[in-house]
Amino acid sequence: MSGGIEINKIAGAILLAGVIAMVAGLGAEAMYTGTIAEKDDKDMKRGYTIAGAENAGSEAAAAPAAEEKPVDILPLLAKADAKAGEAVSKKCASCHTFDKGGKNGVGPNQWGLVGNHMAHKDDYTYSSAVAGMKDKTWSFQALSDFLANPKKYIPGNKMSFAGVPNPQDRANLIAYLNTMSDKPLALPK
Repeated sequence: MSGGIEINKIAGAILLAGVIAMVAGLGAEAMYTGTIAEKDDKDMKRGYTIAGAENAGSEAAAAPAAEEKPVDILPLLAKADAKAGEAVSKKCASCHTFDKGGKNGVGPNQWGLVGNHMAHKDDYTYSSAVAGMKDKTWSFQALSDFLANPKKYIPGNKMSFAGVPNPQDRANLIAYLNTMSDKPLALPK
């Protein structure tokens, strides 16, 4: 008789686990898709939208964005604070080093960057997009435009950094990078 009770307990536990799994699955589906009754609606979007995330399938992503004009960085450089730029550079330090003779990281060492030609480090393997621009110079404006949106300024580059959207932060960063040189350029007055 006690063997029959043990089998009933096991069967009850399995049945209870199945009911719990089914309820959890229905609850998750309801949270993910809206409501269970709506699950057959073809126009319904699934999941949650994360603010600022790119959504290639949305109509907003398909519509061309208004073309932004580059910010003239020279007036901002005239009042730039290299010390504040050093603080901004902390965002870059996970991939770049800044000291003279420093090793390359995921990205190239940035010593001597300002005023130098693009792809300026011979001991770093640049993407073909950047290497193809070796004849161009990292002017103040070029650096600002690149730092605002690296993927837009040089499509196909390897840098995964989204950019520094604030123009004054970019000016401060460029002023700091300019100090990382044997021959810093004169900043605008």
